[in-house]
Amino acid sequence: MSILQSLILLSFLLSVSHAAVQDFCVGDLSGPDSPAGYTCKKVSAVTVDDFVFSGLGMAGNTSNLIKAAVTPAFVAQFPGLNGLGISLARLDLATGGVIPLHTHPAASEVLIVLQGTICAGFISSSANNVYLKTLNKGDSMIFPQGLLHFQLNSGKGSALAIVSFSSPSPGLQVLDFALFANNFPSELVEATTFLDAAQIAKLKALLGGTG
Repeated sequence: MSILQSLILLSFLLSVSHAAVQDFCVGDLSGPDSPAGYTCKKVSAVTVDDFVFSGLGMAGNTSNLIKAAVTPAFVAQFPGLNGLGISLARLDLATGGVIPLHTHPAASEVLIVLQGTICAGFISSSANNVYLKTLNKGDSMIFPQGLLHFQLNSGKGSALAIVSFSSPSPGLQVLDFALFANNFPSELVEATTFLDAAQIAKLKALLGGTG
């Protein structure tokens, strides 16, 4: 047996051994979250409710600026996901609703359209190529980890989708909010985005930013 074959076999045996040690690690939400997740709840305190989440059956409130709502089923809402490398969310988009350009630093995303028509896309980091598609009921699209992407209701009625993530805590950063919904000094926003002062003031007023 070659060294490479031996290493592959050892890696497989270690992974099987590790998987067999512990069936699950339900998150103890009373403790701190960390890059590795929550610490495990005592098995004696685990119940079936830790593995069940009913929130995705209820429509989100789309009466807001973006006419959209995201209902998360992340580890903070669904502690049974802790350590499993997965999570879910429901996406409701009223007519004209949009999830603005954003990233998930810790996860890739798969979107499945259940109702309506959604224009979705992402931008590559290497060449800034745009990958854009109009999705209809039953269509799916992948958004690789960390890349800017968006979803827009491009149909005439409401739209509904379920999204799955490759992390129990995918993280979120919305580009517009990062620029205009905080105290990022306007002169620096102007210098780094090439927008003029009037445009920046308008967007900060709209999103609640200062500076």
